[in-house]
Amino acid sequence: MAVRRTYWHLASLGTKPNDYDIASSRLLYYPGRGFEVTTPLSAWYRDYQQGSPFRADDWDAFRDPRETTYASYVELQRAKEAFVDGILASGRGRAVSPAWRDILARVLPALRFPIHGLHMIAAYIGSMAPSGRITIACAFQAADEIRRIQRFAYRTRELELTDTGRHAWEHAGAWQPLRELVERLLATRDWGEAFVALVLVKTRFDELFGTRFRELARIAGDDVLANILYSLGEDATWHAAWSGELLRFATGNDVVIATWRERWQPLVTRAIHAAGEVLR
Repeated sequence: MAVRRTYWHLASLGTKPNDYDIASSRLLYYPGRGFEVTTPLSAWYRDYQQGSPFRADDWDAFRDPRETTYASYVELQRAKEAFVDGILASGRGRAVSPAWRDILARVLPALRFPIHGLHMIAAYIGSMAPSGRITIACAFQAADEIRRIQRFAYRTRELELTDTGRHAWEHAGAWQPLRELVERLLATRDWGEAFVALVLVKTRFDELFGTRFRELARIAGDDVLANILYSLGEDATWHAAWSGELLRFATGNDVVIATWRERWQPLVTRAIHAAGEVLR
């Protein structure tokens, strides 16, 4: 009987496998052959993973354009966190204008809640994805969202803003369409629909509370927050890059993607338009 070598499943590459190939290839056994033990959870994966109309011949052929591994992610984020720590240290004690402080009081405490929702959605998609490479990308994206929450919470405390975030998130009119959107997405079971909808939400959310928020911080003279948002924006750029690559990879899904976009786009537009009021 022929003996299979350690990386036999990478033989088709035709070149020496790199760290990404080794760390991310063929990690999940169950999408192809099912779970070893049948449990009630098996039906969930059957219906909302294998049963999803979002399909590909070989999901494991997808590649994250950044080829992110655990080691490369830790090194990259270590440098980013050192940058943000330096920004915070250099700006400690620097005052902001009363008008800008009022805007920050409306925005920063409440933002933790939708971002936590985005974290949970990315984690769910990763747990349901039919490829280890998608799972890895989702796991790191979820970690990035936790990073964003932590930095906003730190800045909230540093400025000694009144923490009314939960009440605002649950009751302020400007936040309610976004809260409804996030809660609907959290209840979406099909992994493919959850992924497509998250891309729609993230595109508009990161534009508003990343790019636009950063521009307003610069105008207000809050270089500390502007630079924090710049660093967080690098995370969002990668989220858009790998998600866009997965959408391009999943050829043959145009009809189902269009159907999902038609379902979710009005909710996203309404939510972002309403949430934009908190920045005015």
